[in-house]
Amino acid sequence: MKRGNANMHRRKLPGVATASKRLADGTRRKYYYAWRGGPMLKADDGTPLAPNDPQFSVAYAAAHAERKKPATGALFSLIAAYKISTEFTGRAEKTQKDYQRYLRMIEEEFGTMPLSVVQDRRARGKFKEWRDGMAANPRKADLAWSVLARVLSVAKDRGLIAVNVCERGGRLYEADRAEIIWLAEHIAAFCAVASPELQFALLLALWTGQRQGDLIRLAWPQYDGTHVRLRQGKTKARVMIPVGAPLKIVLDSRRPEKAEGLRNTFGEPWTSDGFRASWGKAFDRAKLGDADLHFHDLRGTAVARLALSGCTTPQIAAITGHSRRDVDEILKAHYLGGQSELAEQAIVKLVAQYGS
Repeated sequence: MKRGNANMHRRKLPGVATASKRLADGTRRKYYYAWRGGPMLKADDGTPLAPNDPQFSVAYAAAHAERKKPATGALFSLIAAYKISTEFTGRAEKTQKDYQRYLRMIEEEFGTMPLSVVQDRRARGKFKEWRDGMAANPRKADLAWSVLARVLSVAKDRGLIAVNVCERGGRLYEADRAEIIWLAEHIAAFCAVASPELQFALLLALWTGQRQGDLIRLAWPQYDGTHVRLRQGKTKARVMIPVGAPLKIVLDSRRPEKAEGLRNTFGEPWTSDGFRASWGKAFDRAKLGDADLHFHDLRGTAVARLALSGCTTPQIAAITGHSRRDVDEILKAHYLGGQSELAEQAIVKLVAQYGS
């Protein structure tokens, strides 16, 4: 009975690592650690603890609490402080996962840099050299710099440092995808080879203008038969989207008893990685590589479709959650903004005056 309780207790403590050692009397003893590479779990008198000991969970909690405390005197401490700040914890799960990758890179390269050096203006040159070393992949370089700048910005705001030497760092990667939209032939080619689940995802994107992550997280209770309501993961903006007839027909026909919306071919909710992999395979089968299209471009495509239907900028922004400025930029890229209408009116007047 005790062994069963001990095993149950251990299962409640994630990450516990073990190691065995042969003692002088020839017996073997198992030791427990708070995490792989972490401290051994010991009693106050230094005696190693086992899972059936009442102090086991206390020592485990204490070790993890100590782990979360920011180290002092080096850039490591600023990264630790950033990880527990709302500026990090308040971001979407996918964003946190992406940032963790760059935080590890920063730790490996600069973790032991003293804070006095971090604040020295000459450190900016060192940080720039590091970023420029990734120039072959400019988007990666910019993201790495951006994460470092955010770490220093939060540290400055918290009074941990006085200077953020990474402010206004500039960008290596410049991409304006406002002009890129899915045309009718692209949509037809994709649907010809995509699974019904991926076709459903494409339909949702075209008729709601939402980001991939928000559509993956969409649950059926957010659809009430006439509207889809959601809070965008990136901006935290709340949008209420009226459901057009083509989308309503498909939504009503697919509504299951479970709460999840988008599902894979096994009937399970999509993960971000799983969705991107399946989408990429279908995209390749559709032979759309030369078109340089991404799933995110469906968001701009939705804006263009709404504009061509006669919607105003405020109406479009209310549906997609874009800022009005971003909507205008997309429309200008496709000659669908106010200037286009003014030009049409001008030519009508010109023909009326001089056309005869």
